[in-house]
Amino acid sequence: MNAQNKETDARILIDDQLRAAGWNPADKSQVLTEVKVAGGHFVAEPGAQPTVFSTSDGDAIPTGRADYVLLDQRGRPLAIIEAKKQAIQPYTAKQQALPYAKQIGAPFIFLTNGELIYFWDYQNDDARIVNSFFSRRDLERLVHMRAERKPLATVPIPDTYLRQGETRSLRPYQKEAMQALDRTVELGKRRFLIELPTGCGKTDLIALYLKRLVQAGQAERVLFLVDRDQLAKQAIEAIQDLLPGYSSYWLKPGMVRQEKQVTVCLLQTMIGRYHEFTSGYFDVVVMDECHRSIYGAWQAALSHFDALHIGLTATPAIYIERNTFQFYHCKDDTPDYSYPIQEAFKEGFLVPYKFATGITTLVSEGAKVDEEHYDPVEFERKWTNEASNRLMMEEFDRLAWQSYKELAPGQKNGPGKSVVFAITKHHAARLAQYLNDLHPEHKGRYAEVITSDVVNADDLIRRFKQEDLPMVAVSVGMLDTGFDCREVLHLVMCRRVRSPILYQQMRGRGTRTAPHIGKEKFVIYDFFRNHEYFNDSDTDIFSGSGGGGYAPKPKQPGGKTPRELIELGLEDEWLDAVHYIEVGPDGERVDKRDYVTDWETTVQQEAEADPIIAKVKAGDALSEEEEAQLAQRLNQPQRYFNEDNLRRAYRNPGGNLVDFIRAALGMLKIKSREERVEDNFRAWLVAKNLTPEQAQYLALLKNRGLVKGKVSLDDLFAPPLSILNAANIGIELFGEQGLRNVMDEINQSVLVA
Repeated sequence: MNAQNKETDARILIDDQLRAAGWNPADKSQVLTEVKVAGGHFVAEPGAQPTVFSTSDGDAIPTGRADYVLLDQRGRPLAIIEAKKQAIQPYTAKQQALPYAKQIGAPFIFLTNGELIYFWDYQNDDARIVNSFFSRRDLERLVHMRAERKPLATVPIPDTYLRQGETRSLRPYQKEAMQALDRTVELGKRRFLIELPTGCGKTDLIALYLKRLVQAGQAERVLFLVDRDQLAKQAIEAIQDLLPGYSSYWLKPGMVRQEKQVTVCLLQTMIGRYHEFTSGYFDVVVMDECHRSIYGAWQAALSHFDALHIGLTATPAIYIERNTFQFYHCKDDTPDYSYPIQEAFKEGFLVPYKFATGITTLVSEGAKVDEEHYDPVEFERKWTNEASNRLMMEEFDRLAWQSYKELAPGQKNGPGKSVVFAITKHHAARLAQYLNDLHPEHKGRYAEVITSDVVNADDLIRRFKQEDLPMVAVSVGMLDTGFDCREVLHLVMCRRVRSPILYQQMRGRGTRTAPHIGKEKFVIYDFFRNHEYFNDSDTDIFSGSGGGGYAPKPKQPGGKTPRELIELGLEDEWLDAVHYIEVGPDGERVDKRDYVTDWETTVQQEAEADPIIAKVKAGDALSEEEEAQLAQRLNQPQRYFNEDNLRRAYRNPGGNLVDFIRAALGMLKIKSREERVEDNFRAWLVAKNLTPEQAQYLALLKNRGLVKGKVSLDDLFAPPLSILNAANIGIELFGEQGLRNVMDEINQSVLVA
């Protein structure tokens, strides 16, 4: 009786999961249940008319029962579902389900116990864990692609392509990366990691490769994930430019989902929306700057999709954590394809740099440069003042005007575009003011502050790229990644950096080529001597001994793990554990609790009067125009309500504007810790290559970790795990060191909710 109840419980879960994937278990034109094999045909019971399927090869149909049969729109079998009790590992039911599927011509099999779901495309792959059932449209699309698929070798890699109205040549390393991807796809590997330095055309490469996949019938729906607004803008522009015949859109937080071929989305948005999609919805998932996306809730959103995963990173392999390599199934902790930055310099695809000499440096030898966890405002106050800030800007400005013709002979109208990296928003405002003081003839337009609190930030970025003024962009945290302007000749580091990844990204803002101005080199003005910390030298820029920042891997800031840093939405030492946030162009400090209270009061007061907030309250999706209007209206002077500030105030890097509105209105259901851990665990399992026995064993460790908060080796030798002989079984399955490693991963990636 108990076993029967458990099987019934599993069926209840399975029915719910089918409904979530768009199936109606009560509709016999979609789902048949308790399908009995009897004398050469299947009979759907109870009380249903016999449903006869012709056999695929004339063999006698074995006697048995298929728990579910999923049908296409014409009533033909698409998949069978073999359901097991929750105590049974569903993978073990493969050979039971296979004859039924073959005989009725169902190309796919799902194996499940209500908790774990395996998807089996048995003609092409082994069964693998997925996060959800596939929809009817997903399965029909897979059948169609199987029929239309042709080898990638039959689709030529182009020598040239049209980009922004100009003909560009495909670079040799871009061709090599595409050929490496071809081999991966043809061999059936479903994860691929590409390392290309900033400025080497990752987005163009991937857009062109996606075009080939579609032409070869190997993909129809693509998800392009990024983690910065600027990266999303660049991705959608590139895709619409290079793939004009393919429908595409940017899925924003409050917008209704559109059925288009290419979806561009912020990972932060997808964290809250991935449950709206089935695991089979996308055929390809591209993750830009993927080293930031493989922890906790971030990974849950990424690995929800059973797809060809392509990870892109500009971060050198020595700075990438093992988790990233494991997620992309890389051997020997190396990317599947890598193009070293020194080769890019040597072959002229990137512009080398030099460090400005003879400038004042603000961090003295006696400074506690290894004190990693600190308040950025206190650091600004300790290391800078009006005199030092003016001195930095005067030295930079003087040297820039002296050197620009040497850097780019074709540069006209001044020293060229410059990016200044400041410590805080307040610091950025002061530096911009001092630069404008040096150039009164431009009436305050020579340097502009660009932060999330500037209402017209997008327009300022456009002007910086396309017009003579502003000549200098001063920012904190907004232009260090995902920002491209190939005319940049000067990078000014007026802050301390201790993250090797962030340092590489900041430096990469200047490496793009600009033949139209004859750009030959750019200058880094490093007032905080960051390059010395990273052993980065410009003396031999074409070799590994310089020009790459390949220092011994520094310790993580404050002893924090990479996961903790990334969950904070940061990769550098500004851990934001402080109680305030900076708002407005001058960086006014506001207590986080006061900011959240003011936000919630404002939203609640305007919920009826503001028609767009009223739509959010009613649960209705917003149009793209409404989402933009709402964001602009909220990000007004005095309060500066925007996603960046709200994420910091709520300490929720995955939140988006609509989520924060719903939270203020009391509409957002906060998942329990158990639910968040289960989501993390499923995502983690999907990301790993595990045997069924290993997956089942790790579920035991996860359950123990839920009770205790973490899991340790000691737990294996105490009840209840000791009763199950967990220590010996774990060593047999993983090896002694492997067992320690997976325990560490469970603590870091699963039990962090």
